[in-house]
Amino acid sequence: MRHCYVLRVFTRYGEGGNHLGVIPDVTGLTSDGMQSIATELGFSETVFLDWRKGGKPYARIFTPATELPFAGHPLVGAAWVLTRMGPGGPDCIECGVGDVAIRNVGLATWIDPPFDQTVSVPSSDAGEQMGAVHASEVAMPLPYLVLELRSPQDVSVIGRPPNDGFVYVWAWEQRGERIRARFFAREHGVVEDPATGSAAVAFAATMCARGEPSGSVVIHQGQEMGYPSRIELTWDPDGVHVGGEVERDEVRVLDV
Repeated sequence: MRHCYVLRVFTRYGEGGNHLGVIPDVTGLTSDGMQSIATELGFSETVFLDWRKGGKPYARIFTPATELPFAGHPLVGAAWVLTRMGPGGPDCIECGVGDVAIRNVGLATWIDPPFDQTVSVPSSDAGEQMGAVHASEVAMPLPYLVLELRSPQDVSVIGRPPNDGFVYVWAWEQRGERIRARFFAREHGVVEDPATGSAAVAFAATMCARGEPSGSVVIHQGQEMGYPSRIELTWDPDGVHVGGEVERDEVRVLDV
């Protein structure tokens, strides 16, 4: 038996957010066991924290279908548990892409992941099929297709992407300040995600590639799913910073 913190990450004034399971005890769990738990929980991601070796915690992140090297909302949720519910002390979490700094500022919990993603022209015509005004592919390190659409309304009514990989669609709600976004990853067990920190990093990478080396935006996501979410994002030549508020729903006891 072990505890699972059930959180909602990137809430919008206490509402909505993206559900997450955080399991801080991995004693005796195999990779298959972690995947089985993540599948049973059914959240877009579940994060397992291994802090048995001392030093910094190591995070393993699973969707219902597969393990990921990096994802934003699991790391924000893990940081929240470690710094606000746990013993405190760590200032970073290690994951599949390296060290990710963590901190709290007011009510928000922030992560500073690596910001060295490669941005390229997409190899598919999915952007053209979906009416994008700009399309990029970002190595996260898994490939994210990032598509700018003409309006928030276009984002809201977009249908199933022809690409079943990682697809992020967005449009300006208020230019230079706020965007509307949606994220799809069907082949990885996530039909649609209500709040996606890794995609926020991909967005920042595309902005840098388009000649904007620094910026700050609020990302609205999840309305179409009934889970309105709010992600704060800033980037500059020194790095990228992703933050938001977290709510704890419950602590489950898992019979594993």
